[in-house]
Formats: sequence, C-alpha cells, structure tokens
Amino acid sequence: MIGRLNHVAIAVPDLEAATAQYRDTLGASVRAPQDEPDHGVTVVFIDLPNTKIELLYPLGENSPIAGFLEKNPAGGIHHICYEVEDILAARDQLKAAGARVLGTGEPKIGAHGKPVLFLHPKDFNGCLVELEQV
Repeated sequence: MIGRLNHVAIAVPDLEAATAQYRDTLGASVRAPQDEPDHGVTVVFIDLPNTKIELLYPLGENSPIAGFLEKNPAGGIHHICYEVEDILAARDQLKAAGARVLGTGEPKIGAHGKPVLFLHPKDFNGCLVELEQV
C-alpha cells in the first residue's frame, strides 16, 4: 500500500534559525516559507536527494504544533509521510485493519496541493503517520 517516504516533519520553535541551520550549516536546498492556515502551520521544505524534510512552525492560536512545542520546547520529529496511490482505498483498508484515521476521516489538501490523511500514533508504534496521494 505505502510507497516511498515523502518527508519527515520536524516541529521547530524558531523557523528562521532552523531554516538557516539546514541552508547554511548543512548546505541543503531550502524553499521559502509557506503558510498552511487549514493545518495551522507555516512550513519550509528542504529538498534532499532521496526525500524531503518539512519544518513545521505554529500558525494561529489553534495550531496543533503549538501544543507539540509546549510538550517539546526544543522541537522534534512530529510525523513521517508516506506516499500512496489511492488515499481513499488506503484509508478504507487501514480502517478495516483497525487503524484510526484522525479528524473526520476525509482527506484534506496538504502543503503539496495533494490529498492527505493522518493516522493515530498509538496505532503505529508511537509515530504520527501522514499519507499523501501521489
């Protein structure tokens, strides 16, 4: 069902500093910040040869990332994202297997302009999993 690793998302308390660290210290190709109000985040994508890193910073008062940073003030890995060919078929197969889909269970449009869903971390060894249709 799952395809390649699309990205690893890291919540950061200082987006400018984290962006500079990847760009200046590690020499990575860093994209411009992108506000995603439907998800309550500002994202910066870092392109790597085999995948991407997604830096997450809170946007708005109800940002889920704000809560994550309250518990993890230094930041940390927030989720991993896998690609799927058919997000609805993947959702249905996962639900039938007992996995919990977060939110309404209906895909939202993610930062790449494609449908995404999140799966409960308690069902995946403590890791929040995002699925993105490609």
